[in-house]
Amino acid sequence: MKLGKKFADLKVRPKLIVLHNIFFLVLTCAIYFALIPLFERTGTGPDVVHGARLVLFLVLGIVYVLAVILLEAVIMPRYVYQPLQLMLQADEATRQGDREHEYISDSVIPGDEIGHIMRSRNETVRLLRRHEDELEAALVRLEKAKQSLLEQDRLASLGLMSASVAHELNTPIAVLQGSIEKLMETIPNAQAQERLSRMLRVARRLHRISETLLDFAIARTDDMGSVSIRPLLDEAWALLAIDEKASEVCFRNGVDSRHAVIGNADRLIQVFVNLLRNSLYAVHSSGHLTVWSREVEKDSANWIELSFEDDGPGIPADLLPNIFEAFVSSRLDSRGTGLGLTVAEGIVTRHGGTIRAENREGGGATLVVLLPAASI
Repeated sequence: MKLGKKFADLKVRPKLIVLHNIFFLVLTCAIYFALIPLFERTGTGPDVVHGARLVLFLVLGIVYVLAVILLEAVIMPRYVYQPLQLMLQADEATRQGDREHEYISDSVIPGDEIGHIMRSRNETVRLLRRHEDELEAALVRLEKAKQSLLEQDRLASLGLMSASVAHELNTPIAVLQGSIEKLMETIPNAQAQERLSRMLRVARRLHRISETLLDFAIARTDDMGSVSIRPLLDEAWALLAIDEKASEVCFRNGVDSRHAVIGNADRLIQVFVNLLRNSLYAVHSSGHLTVWSREVEKDSANWIELSFEDDGPGIPADLLPNIFEAFVSSRLDSRGTGLGLTVAEGIVTRHGGTIRAENREGGGATLVVLLPAASI
């Protein structure tokens, strides 16, 4: 039993070599002992019989050796050992996750039973990989669904809070707006009138922003039309001019005056204010903010691409993938609430556009907005 177990544990090649040698040895001996009596019955002398035995022994020995060599050096390696080696190599590649080498080429698969096993193995691996890919895709969809549910829950809470804040803000903003209008009627000083005019524009802007807060809880449809971008950027920067830092920063509106998009002017101003404010708080004093525009073609449609560039320290690598999520702030002075870019992304998305953030190679950050183009 132990000897049988050891023999069964041998690899295929040594095992077959032993079996082939035993078979040819038995066959040779059987032929030898079957032919010797024929020579003895011929009646020839002992010397002739002895010589015949010797010749027969040599011939059968040579045939035995040649048969074993032919079988083990040519036939078995080509039709048995090589296919088995290919399957072992392919299995090793499968275990290592090497998809490029885990399949056996059809050009080397024979048409016998071993070839059938090889083809069956290839098909099994393909089926396994297909199920593996489907499972991975399902896990990705499940994770996205989970994140979507969390985002919806967070936005629902944010919508309720926004509606409450908007309701509380409307009354004091209306009082502030009325008081500024009254002061403009009573104070004739030109410099004071300019400041009051700016304050009135800011108050009206606050009123419009308070109304947009309700968008988180109430679905509204904005009036869309052809809007020239350059004046909106000038208006957005004028609204930011009330900030003391704005006077220390060099702003350049490099938008082409011919470029226009399909959108709502108030909502787009809100986007530009948020993006410019984000850049303003990121740069140091005497920093530079520049906005460029260019027309691009994507998916057989014309788009206007706006690039908001600054020469600040850039966006930290750990915040960059999530910069547009709510409550994520990259401002170094901790003045950010983390909602400005989230609101901007929501408005751009409702306009059918996209927004992304990236760091510049020479330093600073760039916010790129893509909006549907329109003709003026």
